Amino acid sequence: MADPVQIEPEAKAGDIPPVVVKKYANRRLYNTESSSYITLDNLAEMVRQGRDFVVYDAKSGDDITRSVLTQIIVEEEGKGHNLLPTNFLRQLIGFYGGSMQGLVPRYLEQAMSAFAQQQEQVRQTVQKTMGTLFPFGNMEEVSRQNIAMMERAFSLFTPFYRANEQPGDPLTQEIDALRAEIERLRRELEAAKAGKG
Repeated sequence: MADPVQIEPEAKAGDIPPVVVKKYANRRLYNTESSSYITLDNLAEMVRQGRDFVVYDAKSGDDITRSVLTQIIVEEEGKGHNLLPTNFLRQLIGFYGGSMQGLVPRYLEQAMSAFAQQQEQVRQTVQKTMGTLFPFGNMEEVSRQNIAMMERAFSLFTPFYRANEQPGDPLTQEIDALRAEIERLRRELEAAKAGKG
């Protein structure tokens, strides 16, 4: 029996066409792009990666993407990834069948789009700000700064400890061990710098 004719959503110019997934009566999902069976987790990962897909009932050809996306949300919530507050779910259910039902999807779509844009702006701002504060590309420099910071912090406490130092005192021994460790790390850092130069 031939598959029913399927009308796929129009792709915008330059966009990758959505992956077509068929759902069979045995609840198995078939990715026609990779010619393999997949799971709801695979579809969730595709969403996270920004890859669009449509799901058709293999027998009737009906577009069942919305119900499959809903199943993914139910599974994620069931795993303890609680994203939807109980009051929100109650309010959403209350809108079904009401006069506002037609407006809610558009409103939620716009709200989520605005939230995603704000999240991206915050991410970029943090990256710009933190990028200048933390030079992760140069781990040697980070190590050197960490050692210098430890030495400065350690020197702040040295006057207090020196007043009470006793040669056999465990605290004095611990301080001496920390000093020795800092000195060893400084020598290793200098040796690493010399080896690269």
